[in-house]
Amino acid sequence: MFYFIVRRFASAILVLFAISVTVFLIFFATPGVDPAARIAGRSASPQILAQVAKEFGLNRPLPIRYLLMMEHLFIKQDLTSYVNIGDRVVPQITQAAPVTLSLVIGAAVIWLIVGVLGGVVAAANQGKFIDPFIMFIGIAAVSVPAYWLGEVMNLLTQSKFHTSIFSWVPPPGYVSFTTSPSQWFLHLLFPWLTLAALYAGIYARVLRAELVNALNEDYIRTARAKGLSERRILFRHALRCSLISIVSLFGLDFGALIGGAALLTEVVFGLPGVGLLTYTSLQNLDLPVIMGCVMYGAFFVVLANAVVDVLYAYLDPRVRLA
Repeated sequence: MFYFIVRRFASAILVLFAISVTVFLIFFATPGVDPAARIAGRSASPQILAQVAKEFGLNRPLPIRYLLMMEHLFIKQDLTSYVNIGDRVVPQITQAAPVTLSLVIGAAVIWLIVGVLGGVVAAANQGKFIDPFIMFIGIAAVSVPAYWLGEVMNLLTQSKFHTSIFSWVPPPGYVSFTTSPSQWFLHLLFPWLTLAALYAGIYARVLRAELVNALNEDYIRTARAKGLSERRILFRHALRCSLISIVSLFGLDFGALIGGAALLTEVVFGLPGVGLLTYTSLQNLDLPVIMGCVMYGAFFVVLANAVVDVLYAYLDPRVRLA
């Protein structure tokens, strides 16, 4: 198991290196892309462009520019924006990251509890009314766009029923946990529910399908022949094998959301997270901020997948031999 973990995380480091090189080449080596012109402005003279290129090191060979950018981003952490001159990239990401982490972790707890509970209840009640009812709710939740559901929640809590039922709901925005834990919770409650609604339905449907297949396997028939109770068979045998697909799915979803895929939810509820920062930097073509956000997102996606592979190997020892 130890060698499997070492091998998996070593490959994760190689993936991060490949991503950093690819992103750098896309934005700095693509024909027609001139970062100096972006910094100096469209009407800058050739002399000013040359001066800007020299000042920012844009006239040096690509390998040197890549190494310098990685040094300023990861070691010195003084890489600055090309649009807002003087604003450092790393502080912008470190300010936005807690917002996204708070949003995604809270939503993940909700959708895992609801999704796993819904899948187990549906699988345990095949042929009864509650089974198709849970699956219908799951399909409805998956089909509703996050931004639409978020706007509906804002409409209900901020205008229509704000003075009566939802007077305790604060306006959209973010308050850090260290400033006020209660306000942090209240500001994130409906964003959590909005984001969790999308994924809880998916997880319930996937787990229900896996459990139904597992309950028809030969080892389950053997367990029944030994006289084990249905509850023990469901939780001790079928559920453990079925959770492998949930673990894999969760790793992909969690890593992507931490990396900025929760953009729509952040925009609707006014949360200044990494998704919103990435979107703004792409609009302004702020290359250092884009590089920092991409590497931040890639780190969490690759890390989540590595952790999932380790958990997968723990649940299924055959994976370690691959």
